[in-house]
Amino acid sequence: MFTGIDEVDWAALRHACGSAEDVPGLLRGLASPDRTEREGALDRMYGALHHQGNVYDATLACVPFLLTLAGSEAVPEREGIVELLVSIGGEGTDEKDTGQEGPGRQGAGGGDREGMGTVGGADGPGGARHSARAAIRAGAEAFVRLAGDADASVRGAAASALVRFLDEPARVLALLRERISVERDERVQIALAESLGLFVRRHPAHADGALELLVARSAPPNGPGLRLAALGQLMGCAPVRAPADPVPLAVRLLRERSARRSARRAEDGRPGKDTLVGRLWRLWPSDEEGSRLLRSVHAALDDRVADRTALLEGQLTSPDPTDRCNALWMAAGVLREWRGDHAGLVALIGDQLGAVEGRAPDAAVSVLTDLFGLAAPAADPLAALVASRSDLWVRRWPRDRPLLGGPIRALARSGDPRAVPVLAEVLAGPVVPGDLGQAVGHLGGAAAALAPAVRRRLGDIHLDSPAGPALAAPLLSAVLALGDQEALPEVMRLVRGTASAGLCPADAHVREVVGVLGAFGPAAREAIPVLRRLLDTEHAIAAAGALWMVTADASVVRPLLLRELEGRDHRRRRAAAEVLARMGPAARPAPASLRRRTESGHPWDRVTAARALWRIDADPAPVLPVLRSAWTHHPHTRGTVAECLVEMGPTATPLRDLPAAELSSRRRHLALPGGYGAHDILKDERLLALCREVLVGQGCRPV
Repeated sequence: MFTGIDEVDWAALRHACGSAEDVPGLLRGLASPDRTEREGALDRMYGALHHQGNVYDATLACVPFLLTLAGSEAVPEREGIVELLVSIGGEGTDEKDTGQEGPGRQGAGGGDREGMGTVGGADGPGGARHSARAAIRAGAEAFVRLAGDADASVRGAAASALVRFLDEPARVLALLRERISVERDERVQIALAESLGLFVRRHPAHADGALELLVARSAPPNGPGLRLAALGQLMGCAPVRAPADPVPLAVRLLRERSARRSARRAEDGRPGKDTLVGRLWRLWPSDEEGSRLLRSVHAALDDRVADRTALLEGQLTSPDPTDRCNALWMAAGVLREWRGDHAGLVALIGDQLGAVEGRAPDAAVSVLTDLFGLAAPAADPLAALVASRSDLWVRRWPRDRPLLGGPIRALARSGDPRAVPVLAEVLAGPVVPGDLGQAVGHLGGAAAALAPAVRRRLGDIHLDSPAGPALAAPLLSAVLALGDQEALPEVMRLVRGTASAGLCPADAHVREVVGVLGAFGPAAREAIPVLRRLLDTEHAIAAAGALWMVTADASVVRPLLLRELEGRDHRRRRAAAEVLARMGPAARPAPASLRRRTESGHPWDRVTAARALWRIDADPAPVLPVLRSAWTHHPHTRGTVAECLVEMGPTATPLRDLPAAELSSRRRHLALPGGYGAHDILKDERLLALCREVLVGQGCRPV
């Protein structure tokens, strides 16, 4: 298996962790008789040789040995090696077409994604990937043998490899037809059905035979798992060949499959409910195959949000807790990607908070936390959970930093006033969560009742305590969110105390201090010396903004802001432009540097400069083209552009088409296809509200 391995100059090759000198040991570890060593070697192969989907020159050198290991029956668990080869040689498009994850270990850096970059390429950027793919294709006959291997897991892993790497479509189809006609293992049948769908997408000229096989597998007497797999593939690559009413059928097949799976678990003699292992197993059930099958159906439905919602409702009402838990993560993807009336779906998510066992309650909290106001239909079960579990009010993460627990954070973010008494109790406790101010901000006027408690905690801070800054920062954020002018004495006590100690005031929480002082305006005149001192620090721009709010003296802050506009750091340029925008006409005449920034290569430079120009000179001519360009080409700027359009009122009528088109769009403006990634629903919902406000301000009826 390892003939020639010592002839490779591994020290001259590189992988994600540096020198590839350790690779021979990893390859030998894959063939170890010790299971722990084999699994560790495979994990390290992903982490070093295929990190985040990249391919290195050392990865290329491994391909012949991996092919040999995959074909040796003396090596246990070879399916992992086959999956690694498939991921290394993948093209990064098939997974996105089907809505499925790639075959690699995503958590360990596996899974091919085109465009992620290749480091240490054999012949230039992307060269190692291309060469590795070619090497795997050259050895594709190995997958023909593996498709008939005695090990079912190996047969399943080899199915997609046949389609990806064997460059003879007619032969590939014949092999798939042969294998699916004789295969009896349901997991392998499902893998073959998924490979048939992949075949149709890659070889449309040869699709008819593959589609016939899929149509046959989508009907009785085939088992529900195979039928569900075939249904998903037909919906994705040939919807006219799919059965009618696919969503109710998918729900029924899912439930039939889950019932069979539950029966098999009981027959398998899983640990009993009275054992620790049994309890752990029930708490952490897993059905990755079922999740993958439903992801294929969701991917095929794509923008048919009503159908996807109906499918999710079927999943969330399944008797099987694992199905419901999988549905929660899929629901999160739909909610992140698509706009619409999601009240019914969110209410079903809230129902999972009362699950007796399993991961569903934690998963539901995680989903609801990211919904903000959209979580309102689940507020009742959230409030019940918060009231019954005071142990979940505060958590220490990361590094023992206290934060609000998921349920109370989700309830507060939804704007529900029932969060207020709980936050009051938290404030009366020994810690102050670091995200208190954020929670208060989402509660709006209902949070006013917290102001006395916040002032009291601020007044109790020992100025000479090392823990003082950590306590002060979230309390100051809460003061700012509350707009509590009555907190001025407590804030000034904090400022005076640190200043008298000869320290730069509140180094650890200066942003919060400056923000609060600016919000107090002229009432904070006592803090002017402190703010002036900060003009010579890294906090100069924020201090200048606060100083303007306190003194209204443009002569002090304008020169500093003009210098910052000419700097190289685009974040500081943006911050300076935002302060000038707040100054408005007091910053006249508009500096030439602002006009130059509207032609900058950085979109935020252009948008913030244009907004400042409007507020200073009220001249739409240089502003409107910048706003249109930014909105069109840089969606992440749309929230700020929409704010500017609201301020401009009827003057912005030439750009009316932008908010009108946004309101008619079904996809969230920052969403990635498939709902992947961490997208801020709050930003999108706020953008929609601003778009409606723009149209109302221009005398139009919002969509």
